[in-house]
Amino acid sequence: MLPRGWVDAACQFLLFFLAYNCYQVVRGITDSGHQVAMANAEHVIALERSLGTFFEAGFQQALIDHASWLIDFANFMYLNSHFVITTTFLAWLYLFRNEHFYFVRNMFLVAMGLALVGYALYPTAPPRLFPSEGFTDTIEAFTNMNQDSSFNSVLVNPYAAVPSMHIAFSLMIAVPAMALSRHAVSRTLWSAYPLCVFFVIVATGNHYWFDAAAGAAVACLAALAARQLARVKPARWSWPEATREEVTI
Repeated sequence: MLPRGWVDAACQFLLFFLAYNCYQVVRGITDSGHQVAMANAEHVIALERSLGTFFEAGFQQALIDHASWLIDFANFMYLNSHFVITTTFLAWLYLFRNEHFYFVRNMFLVAMGLALVGYALYPTAPPRLFPSEGFTDTIEAFTNMNQDSSFNSVLVNPYAAVPSMHIAFSLMIAVPAMALSRHAVSRTLWSAYPLCVFFVIVATGNHYWFDAAAGAAVACLAALAARQLARVKPARWSWPEATREEVTI
């Protein structure tokens, strides 16, 4: 049995389907040009260098030279986990913790809107487009899949590195999952998930740490916005406090 019937389930599916596809299409057409995106990426690199935190190229090369199996793992996770884990969690949340679903749904919708603003205002090329800085496009090198092919670029803007929505999505499912987990093991695994995603996006040359920080900021802003939106429909859209029965000490 669906918690609120087939109509509500269909509405939620349609809402996410439309939102995600609009997000992908708009993300793909908010390309402000190669030169601007490359210049913005150089600004990010310069910022990280000025802070003494430009570690991504050396870290990636060390993995390629000494732990290529971790690169294979990162490639697989980058291509598969972002969509699969996110949608699986959202489906589970809707079916089995429905009273918490609508708060998380609103977070996702707000976050995708904020991301599009970021892509439009600050198009940024990913590290993998800077071989001169020591970066490797590991997905193309290890899997022979060109992320920037004409087919892929129809829906994907190659200059949408800031913010990293891999990080934003991982936080928006990991934090609620930790709050709902009844066992220490599951809480530990979920707490590690955003760190795993961070490793993946850096190891594959798809994001700088700056992008990840921007993605985390988007997730935080989306949570604050969802809390304000809950005032519109507090009985449905708020995040219910955990009851004593839901907590295992």
